[in-house]
Amino acid sequence: MPNLLTNYFLLTKPRVLTLLIFTSFGGAFLAKQGVPSLFESIGLFIGGYCASGAAATLNMYFETDIDRDMGRTKNRPIADGSISHNKALAFSVFLSLISFISLLFLNNLLAAILAFAGGFFYVVIYTLYLKRRTIQNIVIGGAAGAFPPLVGYAAISNNLTLESIYLFLIIFFWTPPHFWALAIMIKDDYEKANIPMLPVVKGIKNASLQILLYSILLVLITTLTATISSSLGWLYIISSIILGIILIIMAFQLYKKQDRTSAVSIYKYSLLYLFLLIGFVMADSSINYLEI
Repeated sequence: MPNLLTNYFLLTKPRVLTLLIFTSFGGAFLAKQGVPSLFESIGLFIGGYCASGAAATLNMYFETDIDRDMGRTKNRPIADGSISHNKALAFSVFLSLISFISLLFLNNLLAAILAFAGGFFYVVIYTLYLKRRTIQNIVIGGAAGAFPPLVGYAAISNNLTLESIYLFLIIFFWTPPHFWALAIMIKDDYEKANIPMLPVVKGIKNASLQILLYSILLVLITTLTATISSSLGWLYIISSIILGIILIIMAFQLYKKQDRTSAVSIYKYSLLYLFLLIGFVMADSSINYLEI
């Protein structure tokens, strides 16, 4: 039984899920202009966890053939036969229902719809259509990962404003540098699985340039976010600029060297970058609220 529960847990891609939930709370703190209540937080956590877990499970359900061909994914529960396709499908439906119900009754209908829409975009638009067809797969498909801040914002305010859209854009422009760095790291795996990731189709030099350009755009977006949000002040502005400069320097180093070591560095830093950036959104929102 413990092994079975572990396998079901692994279906939800826990490391990715942690980041998605964290960014959703960034949206919640920004909407609340402080700390969300326990009741609001429970609804967002359960709803966000189950929505993301359902989408991740369906991703594995539809990509078993790819997962078996790639070293990074060959040990996933469906790919290695630990969980059958039918059981995984039933699990994803169960998670989807729990997500919608919890967000609907503990938060609001808008948050529930946005969580469902994010999962739909990830599974149908990205997994089933874009991923195997275009080098822009992660650019367009990356929008799915940008839904959690919208869900968090809507869970508290029951609406969407310009500042919530800017949080969406931050995740949207963060995604290409993050995943293209990963794609450079495991380029051979993607090539073996016939996935048209940018480094496979256009080469590492082109991918490195795109990472640099998107990193610059990302820093501009993060800075502009402070100009339209009354909840964010100097703590966020200074932190976002420092974090962004480091990201651009690392992206430039990758462009110059075009090696796996630099790709690994920027991949790892991009995870830290997003955690810290959203953390400063949460901290600054709370500080400004206390000052008021």
